[in-house]
Amino acid sequence: MIKQAIIPLAGLGTRLLPLTSVFAKELLPINGKPGIEYILDECIEAGIKEVIFIISEKKKMIKKYFYNDSFYKKILKKKKDSRISKEYKKILKYKKLIKFVYQNKPLGTGDAVLKTKKYIKDNFFLMLLPDDLIIKKNCSKSMIRIHNLYKSSVMASMKVDKKSVSRWGIYKLDKKIDKNNYFIKDVIEKPSIKTAPSNKAVIGRYILPKKIFSKLSKQKPGKGGEIHITDSIQSLIKDNKKFIAHNFSGKYLDCGSMSGYIKSTLEIAKI
Repeated sequence: MIKQAIIPLAGLGTRLLPLTSVFAKELLPINGKPGIEYILDECIEAGIKEVIFIISEKKKMIKKYFYNDSFYKKILKKKKDSRISKEYKKILKYKKLIKFVYQNKPLGTGDAVLKTKKYIKDNFFLMLLPDDLIIKKNCSKSMIRIHNLYKSSVMASMKVDKKSVSRWGIYKLDKKIDKNNYFIKDVIEKPSIKTAPSNKAVIGRYILPKKIFSKLSKQKPGKGGEIHITDSIQSLIKDNKKFIAHNFSGKYLDCGSMSGYIKSTLEIAKI
């Protein structure tokens, strides 16, 4: 069973400037609720018992958000407000799940994952990227079900416009399992339109094996001087480790850009 999840949160959020010049993007409200809470709710519903947040010194306000007990206690002492009490109880529930580790230099998602090595107990763990919201259906839950069936790593997959493949990690697909699941032959990071093996893109949900840490610890920096998780995944695939591309049935929202952030609020408000 998958019981642990990691969420990289140390990124600078430049696509959401100027808001992120003073505020952590993961705390920005989406229809009145901080974006990170949607991710946490997805984890809880999927049966996750521990969530590891990877933050930086610059993103300490995320930790403060979950550890601001004195603020709530002071207000509730003066004002018996059921709404505030409910919010505080919700924060306390989240806080029981969360551990914090630090990535103070922006050296890529692979480096962020490596920071969690000593905390991961089981053979597989879940990773969620907070810019990617998937609503209406719990993507993590359906991926865990596939993992339990095939004892394999699983990554979320979505069909994208062929003209936009250079924005994504793109799958080279192998054997079809069923209409929603394929074994993966390769993952190409941001290929050109001509070299893209498909238009099936990696979306920010991964079930990864603990063995990835040994690959990450030896991996050299790639594009932009960063350690990319995709490179270690490719290395594991070459070692004949099974990875499944899972076509999720929920609605994908990119809340990491300004236009996507606005659209996310409008879409969630409809639910």
